[in-house]
Amino acid sequence: MEQAEPSASTTAQSGITITLALAMLLASLGTSIANIALPTLAEAFSAPFAQVQAVVVAYLAALTISVVVAGRLGDDYGLKATLVAGLCAFAAASVLCAVAPNLWLLIGARALQGVGAAFLMTLAMALMRRTANEARIGRAMGLLGTISALGTALGPSLGGLLIPLTGWRGIFWVQIPLTILALILALTTLPSEPRKGMAPSVSLWSVMDRGLAPSLLVNMLVAAVMMTTLVVGPFYLSLGLGLKASHVGLIMALGPVISIFSGAPSGRLVDSWGSGRVLAIGLVLLAAGAFLLALVPNMTGVVGYGLSIIVLTPGYQLSQAANNTTALSDVPRDRQGTVSGLLNLSRNLGLIAGASLMGTVFAFGVGTDEFTTATVSAIATGMRLTFLLAGGMMLFAIWVGFGYRTPAKRAL
Repeated sequence: MEQAEPSASTTAQSGITITLALAMLLASLGTSIANIALPTLAEAFSAPFAQVQAVVVAYLAALTISVVVAGRLGDDYGLKATLVAGLCAFAAASVLCAVAPNLWLLIGARALQGVGAAFLMTLAMALMRRTANEARIGRAMGLLGTISALGTALGPSLGGLLIPLTGWRGIFWVQIPLTILALILALTTLPSEPRKGMAPSVSLWSVMDRGLAPSLLVNMLVAAVMMTTLVVGPFYLSLGLGLKASHVGLIMALGPVISIFSGAPSGRLVDSWGSGRVLAIGLVLLAAGAFLLALVPNMTGVVGYGLSIIVLTPGYQLSQAANNTTALSDVPRDRQGTVSGLLNLSRNLGLIAGASLMGTVFAFGVGTDEFTTATVSAIATGMRLTFLLAGGMMLFAIWVGFGYRTPAKRAL
C-alpha cells in the first residue's frame, strides 16, 4: 500500500503535465499556423496584404494585451477554473474562425482566439509552477519552452499540409478537437482548488519588486534578440547570400529545431546547477551568438550563419528556463498567475520590439527600406549593425541579471 502512493502521484503529475503542455502547444500553434495562409486568404477574400495581415496581428495584439489580465483573474478566481474558461473561449473562437463568412469577422474571431491563448499560455505556466515538485521546477519550465518552440515550428508545416487538402478553414478546424481534448484533460486531471472568498485583488505594484523587474527586463531583451533573427535572417540569407527560398527555409528551421531539443535539457541544468549559473551561461551564449552573427556570416557565408545560430539558440532556452524559474521562485500562491502574466507580457513586448525596432535598425544599416534594390554589401552592413546592437543588448541583460538583481534573487 505504501508503494502505491508514489505511483499514483507520478501518474497524476503526468496527467497534469500533458494537460498543461497541450494548452501551451495550442497557444503557440495559434501564433504561427495562420501565417502560411495569408496568400490564400488574400485570394479568398480579394483583399490586399495589409488587410489580410490583420489576421495575424489581431491574434498577437489580443494575446499581448490579455496576458496580465488572465494572470490576475487566475489569482482571483482560481487557476484551474480560469484555464477552463480560457479553453472554452479558444474553442469557441476557433469555430468562429473556421466558419467566418468574411475577412473582418475572421479578424474579430482571431482577436478572441488571442484572448483565449493568453489564458492558456499564462495559466499553464502558473499551474506548472504550482504543481511541479520543488526539485523539478527547472525541468517544468524547460518543458514549456520546448512545447512553445514545437508549436511555433509546427504551425507553418501543419498549415502547409492542410491548406491544399481542406482550404484555409482547415487550419482552424484542426484546433477544435485538440482544444476539446485539452478541456477534458483540464477538468479531469488538474487538482481542484478551494473556493476563494472575496479577498481584495493583488495590485500590480505590490507584485513588482527589485527581484522581479530584472527578470522581466531580461525576458524582454532576450525575446527581442530572438525575434530579430527571425525577421532579419531571411533577408540576409536570400539577398545577402543569394540563397533560394527553399534553402532559406531549411536554414531558418535550424533555430526552432535546436530549441525543441534543448528546452528540456536546459530545465534539467537549472535543477542541477541552479538558475543563477544557468542564466549566466545562457546570456553569455546569446551575446556570443549575436556578435558571431554580426561578424562571421559576412566572412564564411552560410556555414558561419549556421554556427552562430547553433551558439545562440541554446542560450535562449537556457536563459528562458532559468529566468522563468527565478521569477516564479518564492512567489506567493495568490500572485503566481499575475507574475506568469507579466512574464508573458514582457516576452511579447520583446517580440514586438524585435520585429519593429530591430527591423528599423536593419533598414537604417542597409540604407533603404527597399531591400530588393540594395547591394549585397549594404545588406551585410545592415546585418552587422543589427547584431552588434543585439550583442550589446545581451551584455546589458547580463548586467541587469547580475549587477542589478537583489542578493536574494542572485543567489538562486
